[in-house]
Amino acid sequence: MGRFLQIAGLVVGLIALVLQFAITMPASMAAGRGLLGSIVFYFSFFTILTNIAAVMVHASLLSPAGYAWFPAFAGQRMRAGVAVAITLVFIVYATVLARLWQPQGLFLLCDVLLHYVTPAMFVLWWLVAGADGRRQWSDIAWWMIYPVAYLAYALIRAPFAGEIPYPFLDVAKNGAASVAVSALAVTALFVGLSVLAVLVDHGIGRLRRKPATRVQSSRRW
Repeated sequence: MGRFLQIAGLVVGLIALVLQFAITMPASMAAGRGLLGSIVFYFSFFTILTNIAAVMVHASLLSPAGYAWFPAFAGQRMRAGVAVAITLVFIVYATVLARLWQPQGLFLLCDVLLHYVTPAMFVLWWLVAGADGRRQWSDIAWWMIYPVAYLAYALIRAPFAGEIPYPFLDVAKNGAASVAVSALAVTALFVGLSVLAVLVDHGIGRLRRKPATRVQSSRRW
């Protein structure tokens, strides 16, 4: 089951990312951006970066020889952190962003794949095969580096690029106070999901240890 979810997650994730790139580039250049600006625009979305991370995790663990293709993405802490981040992608999009636009055609397909399908597949894989029962509370500090760094990038880039990936981070339109509240709310959600991930990981670890304990006890008798 875990292997199937890995392969499926990798394939679906790659298709979604490549297709999104293929349709974003011409649309972005038609909107007035140059080639480089369009590439930067594509990679400026938390959704895209997180889906890339999920694909890298899957790819890193699919070596037939048993070693990691991409060691930085193969670790247990990284897997759990990506599970938290991609869950954030799903929640923020479903509750805040989905109502702000109505994609059609291939944009709708990518929208569904990147915001709903790949998050569900990755989290399911993590629950089935990715969690190890050894996550620590200190891991949360490491996971927080990603969203905080992204937030800093998006806000610093905005005045120079004249655009912001997500409307709730638009200081020029919403004001600094509103953006600060939104940023704190998303950050708090990320922390809450991180706490939940550690608790779930511990629970999975206990469930996996119980059968082994029963087997050892039965052998004594």
